[in-house]
Amino acid sequence: MSSREEEIQRRTAQSVTRVTKAVFPPTTNHHNTLFGGTALAWMDEVSFIAATRFCRLPLVTVSSDRIDFKHAIPAGSIVELVGTVVQVGNTSLKVAVDVYVENMYDECREHAISGVFSFVAIDEQKRPIPVLPEAAVEVSAGAA
Repeated sequence: MSSREEEIQRRTAQSVTRVTKAVFPPTTNHHNTLFGGTALAWMDEVSFIAATRFCRLPLVTVSSDRIDFKHAIPAGSIVELVGTVVQVGNTSLKVAVDVYVENMYDECREHAISGVFSFVAIDEQKRPIPVLPEAAVEVSAGAA
């Protein structure tokens, strides 16, 4: 495994982000389930945090891949959002977000939503920059 691959693996493990929220009426729609736009905003936030923890650079969201709503999330539920870096390019990276729902009074947990968000690292002039500077790879290789 190259030093870059080792550094990606190390940063990926350290950047996994988990956020837990309760679903209350202000976040629900007319079906009394979590509003899809709220779920997307939460997912974008979690993916942004995971991406930032990975590279510690300014980032912008450039796209979201297919979002699959597999299970409705009723009001009164607990949701956990888990963001994990799944792909690292030169100036961009992708973060998968999985959303799990559980009833507040049961131990049942279900996978409810999944999606992937893409980010690009930027400099002060808003131009793309490497998400993994060579200096970080060299430091990681020297520490091994």
